Amino acid sequence: MYEKPRILMCGDKAIVVEYGNEISEGCNKQIISLYRFLVREKVNGIVSLIPTYRSLLIKFEPTQISFQQLEDILSRFNPKEIEKDFNPLVIEIPVAYGEEFGPDLQYVAEFHSLTNEEVIQIHTEPLYRIYMLGFIIGFAYLGNMSEKIATPRLDKPRTIIPAGSVGIAGAQTGIYPLDSPGGWRLIGKTPVRLYDPQRERPILFQAGDYVRFKPISREEFFEIEEEVKKGSFQVRTYPYS
Repeated sequence: MYEKPRILMCGDKAIVVEYGNEISEGCNKQIISLYRFLVREKVNGIVSLIPTYRSLLIKFEPTQISFQQLEDILSRFNPKEIEKDFNPLVIEIPVAYGEEFGPDLQYVAEFHSLTNEEVIQIHTEPLYRIYMLGFIIGFAYLGNMSEKIATPRLDKPRTIIPAGSVGIAGAQTGIYPLDSPGGWRLIGKTPVRLYDPQRERPILFQAGDYVRFKPISREEFFEIEEEVKKGSFQVRTYPYS
């Protein structure tokens, strides 16, 4: 992480505030704190804010706010004050591993000379920080996956991956919220809908929260899937500590 964040011009209507050149929780916490500070300030002229692993993209309308005014606002930012107001959640995601849900689980296990059960145990042990959302709506980039199961992407991406599929790409893991193409190794699937435009809060995740994967059986997958269809399933959440 840099000693001081770098402010970089990105065309004439955006800047990037860059905190480092690495994927680290400390760096990402600074970015999320700055994001929350600017949301709270409700700065006239800021069009959108996009947090990433190591930087925050700030789009603005130059007829409403100048670069100098934006710099002055950024100079008032004190991350310690914002962190006190932020109480991240742990979101528990049920996942059925292997079989038709995770066609690459066996490959991942053989790649690391592990059993399928050992891969599942390693994958479900950590709390995964949601570093950023992107690629498609609601897709969360999760950090902290063990290097013991880090696996290269597919040589040739699949044209369709079902929504809810849980994948691995290098040392990252994530869940596909929609049917989409993709090249991650699929090890499981959740019946939970990560994106639902009919829901009051369409996107389940937000950057700065945490995910814990909970292994479930094939039978539990279909039971939860039915509850999700009826709208009666509640995702378990609890405070991060």
